[in-house]
Amino acid sequence: MNMKKLLSVLIVLGISIGAFAQEVGYGVKAGLNLGKYSNVSDAAKDYQKMNPSFYVSGYADLAVAPQFSIQPGISLQGKGEKYDFDGDNMDGSVTTNVMALEIPVNAVYYIPTGSSGSVFLGAGPYVGYSLSGKTKVKGNVGDIWGGEGDYDLKFSGDDKDQKPFDFGVNFMAGYRLSNGFLINAGYGLGLSNLSPSDNSDSKFSNRVLSFGVGFQL
Repeated sequence: MNMKKLLSVLIVLGISIGAFAQEVGYGVKAGLNLGKYSNVSDAAKDYQKMNPSFYVSGYADLAVAPQFSIQPGISLQGKGEKYDFDGDNMDGSVTTNVMALEIPVNAVYYIPTGSSGSVFLGAGPYVGYSLSGKTKVKGNVGDIWGGEGDYDLKFSGDDKDQKPFDFGVNFMAGYRLSNGFLINAGYGLGLSNLSPSDNSDSKFSNRVLSFGVGFQL
């Protein structure tokens, strides 16, 4: 299934579930993203760090059964990776920041904890599209990244740096207070190969750990 078909399926799924929802709520979340890429070479693993960024999400909470909801939404997600080099005749850093627009559809189960609120657990697919990106090189890190400076990432053309479309699975957990305030943590497991090349050695995908707060009506 290609990206356009997957996106269409998620949108139709959200609309269809909304038609049968027993109750509809709305929420917003924002917080910290810690991103990296998968399939890093053994030589680079010791230098790879989580790259801090942010996310902002809006969503609908469609109650389809007691304690069970479907949450379609739209989200601005900061992703990327970071390397800090100190050894092998290198001393510097390489930071890649990507801003992506995502559409997730999560299934969420609420576990009441009395009058104070509910624990919630959720998971579901997402599709995303990279809007912009930049790699910043500082210090002496070799010639592989083109030397010290800032470089805009290309998401189209024959010489693109990354494929723009992404899809994967989200996992989340948190606590929602009775007044609607919530705290949450999540993990985004990218399943698509972002590399322009299909060579198995150059394939990589997004991995994002997140922490945040929000409010749900």
